[in-house]
Amino acid sequence: MYMVKTPWLLKKLYPQLIWNKSRKSPCIYLSFDDGPIPIVTPFVLNILKQYNAKATFFCIGDNVNKHPDIFEQVKNAGHAIGNHTYNHLKGWETDDKAYLDNFLKADELLNANLFRPPYGRIKKSQIKLLKQVQPVINIIMWDVLSGDFDIKLTPEACLQNVLKHTENGSIVVFHDSLKAFDRLEYVLPRAMEEWNKQGFEFKPLNP
Repeated sequence: MYMVKTPWLLKKLYPQLIWNKSRKSPCIYLSFDDGPIPIVTPFVLNILKQYNAKATFFCIGDNVNKHPDIFEQVKNAGHAIGNHTYNHLKGWETDDKAYLDNFLKADELLNANLFRPPYGRIKKSQIKLLKQVQPVINIIMWDVLSGDFDIKLTPEACLQNVLKHTENGSIVVFHDSLKAFDRLEYVLPRAMEEWNKQGFEFKPLNP
């Protein structure tokens, strides 16, 4: 069970997290979780390049360690980099110290001041710890979840998810993962084309 559009109540409960950007200008903040990996991440980079779009990649440290060449491609293309822990830990089920250590292990490779908790699940005690260790950290959530990770979701329904709910300042989540690729490969070029027609810009989540 997941919600495509983040409810306002959740944003109110966690005001210290970043859920969306300014609604005043026609700009979308695309983000890609769980990479970098072969085939999928280069596909994403190619589509973004076609539209002169910049995005934010929340990378898993273990994947960066396995695929440093693809990680360099992401950085060299001018996209923002975020930490997504080293082993994709679920905060609600992880001891605080273990969570922090895993974040720091990834940070040695990523050196990023953006962080997205895997599954969007993080305890308030973990938020406090991260901010103590790295005061400039920006913890990024989202207001549109594409659902591309959902193998029961058709590519067409996934496309409608993002087109229906994205607006000025939306932070949109996709996944550059093998699990998501069937939907991502269909959705990303079509969504980009439609958003481009509507006059949206695509910016990274740089602080």
